[in-house]
Amino acid sequence: MSVIKHPTQRVGVFIDTQNLYHSAKNLYQARVNFGAVLNESVSGRQLVRARAYVVTTETGEEKGFFEALEKLGIEIKTKDLQVFYGGAKKADWDVGLAVDAILAAPKLDAIVLATGDGDFVPLVQYLQNHSGVQVEVISFGKSTSTKLKEVCDSFTDMDENTDLFLIGQSNKDSGKWKLVRRKKHEK
Repeated sequence: MSVIKHPTQRVGVFIDTQNLYHSAKNLYQARVNFGAVLNESVSGRQLVRARAYVVTTETGEEKGFFEALEKLGIEIKTKDLQVFYGGAKKADWDVGLAVDAILAAPKLDAIVLATGDGDFVPLVQYLQNHSGVQVEVISFGKSTSTKLKEVCDSFTDMDENTDLFLIGQSNKDSGKWKLVRRKKHEK
């Protein structure tokens, strides 16, 4: 599943912010280093567009985060958090991200989807079959759809380099691994 990346390729990066945020929080009790995600996605190629799909809340506490993304050169697309009767909440950007990727495809050689959401499998297949772009995915492998990994042209597993892709990572898991490894070697 390795692809050739060369400096003249025009790249668009589309970031499913909620997906990466919740994966990092649930898997590692940490935050995503979106600068590292962008750098890895571009990989020395020509960045045409980087866009993050985000949700605003009533409190506005996310404003600093949005500003940090913009300083990285990432365009922000916002949508208000929907709160339904009974307290259920919804914040879904899947269709908006898909439409933007399809519209941008004629101007790009590669599209990078920063998400692990299997709902994007039809988008990947459409882009590959109708626009001819190379479709790459970057996300946490532990929480990424198996089918999404299979259909994309290239998959970057952020789990393999958490020191790079996470901020404020909990070292609980690595400590357990070292303890188990040490006991194994003592026998």
